[in-house]
Amino acid sequence: MLYISTRDNFEKVSAAKAIKLGMVPRGGLFIPEKTPYIAQTELNKMTSLTYCQIAEKILCLYLTDFSQNEIKECALNAYNQYNFDTYEIAPLYKLNDYTYILELWHGPTAAFKDMALQIMPHLLSKAVKKLDSQKETVILVATSGDTGKAALEGFKDVEGLKIIVFYPYQGVSKVQELQMTTTEGKNTFVVSIEGNFDDCQNTVKEVFADESFNKLLQDNNYELSSANSINWGRLAPQIIYYFWAYLRLLDKGEIKENEKINFSVPTGNFGNILAGYYASLMGLPINKLICASNENNILTNFINTGIYDKRREFKKTNSPSMDILISSNLERFLFEITGHNGGKIRDWFEELKTKGYFKIDEVTLEKLQEIMVGNYATEKETLSTISEVYFNNKYLMDTHTAVGVKVSADYVEEEKDEHLAVAVSTANPYKFNSSVLEALKGKEEVSKKGEFEILDELDKLTGIEIHPGLKYLDKKQVRHKQSCHKENIREQIKSILSIKT
Repeated sequence: MLYISTRDNFEKVSAAKAIKLGMVPRGGLFIPEKTPYIAQTELNKMTSLTYCQIAEKILCLYLTDFSQNEIKECALNAYNQYNFDTYEIAPLYKLNDYTYILELWHGPTAAFKDMALQIMPHLLSKAVKKLDSQKETVILVATSGDTGKAALEGFKDVEGLKIIVFYPYQGVSKVQELQMTTTEGKNTFVVSIEGNFDDCQNTVKEVFADESFNKLLQDNNYELSSANSINWGRLAPQIIYYFWAYLRLLDKGEIKENEKINFSVPTGNFGNILAGYYASLMGLPINKLICASNENNILTNFINTGIYDKRREFKKTNSPSMDILISSNLERFLFEITGHNGGKIRDWFEELKTKGYFKIDEVTLEKLQEIMVGNYATEKETLSTISEVYFNNKYLMDTHTAVGVKVSADYVEEEKDEHLAVAVSTANPYKFNSSVLEALKGKEEVSKKGEFEILDELDKLTGIEIHPGLKYLDKKQVRHKQSCHKENIREQIKSILSIKT
């Protein structure tokens, strides 16, 4: 299996090289040259497999320059009861007769990013060895909240690697910020950026594409890679949990052979829902992927009109990990549905860069709408959904999951779609505790309390144990206090790496 650029501007590379590079050096993203397929007869045989075994099976299809034993070793090191607090790794919760919730937050950082970032460091380490690289790898990460801590935790103290995480100042929750800034490890660095997530992400992508800066790094014995979902080594493991959810439902008798299901996915940077799309290309019986947005609903508008327009107000919402106006992985999705038309991708994303918007053709829009629907939930609707679900079902959700549940319910009501839906739960409710408590007890109750008083209040109110990754954060030492403007990211990187020019 070889990997190609979404912009037709780079040679084909192995999986190991695609993972090591992170993104295409000249701009663009790596995708598999072809998508492997799993027939229903084969799916039927997979229902008794553990999460780890499914991971091994899926990744072997994509990472063909890795041996099966290497992938098995990576999977065993990632998906175990030391890293996850449940044997199932990603349990399914039946909310009602037509909705299941797929809990992806049982890893060390209480967010779905752990599903990929517990295995990615193992894959990257093996990739570096395969390519016999003599340089130290520097992982650059732009985060809207969850990826940062998950990446820091995954790459902490890994030999031969340094990791630098950039996050938007005052653009993440206090819990998310403390998770990052209290991280230990000799090779971890965290920097706040004056701006929003798009500023972080765009600047980091520019660094990857900056040939002169990369030459400077190489001259100093460093090479760049990424732990964002722009890296195929981060995206591929996300495909696993779509298969896992389907196979569990099939095994339980909740669905029949060949019966299609829907997935509702809270979506910001488009990586999570893109993994669902690749699962559908691989043969997983998916009826619709429901793209659930918050009030930064640029994807809702795009899916419904074919116009991607970032010339709009950026809103800070109570689901901050989705406060994004430029969804990086959309590029991969469009490359797939246009039949690998790199010319179109180059033109569209150049228009986005220069004009602030682009419009896809009607044929592409029709293909998009065959598999995907889009809608959004307001902040008020998000809080109402948390409250209604908790008091009616005694199930507590975070704000991002609530967006997915609300949008899914609206879709079912509007379209009378009777397919079983799986709402993808992306974070533990305690991770966004202020908003969750506000949903249950009102804003006044929250305004009287500090962040960690709120954690305790939620614990007392619901009886749900605080996730171990979030306990005692206020007692930990803040180790990372660096901050800079987006224009100075290169200087910040050089300072961290002790590079003088």
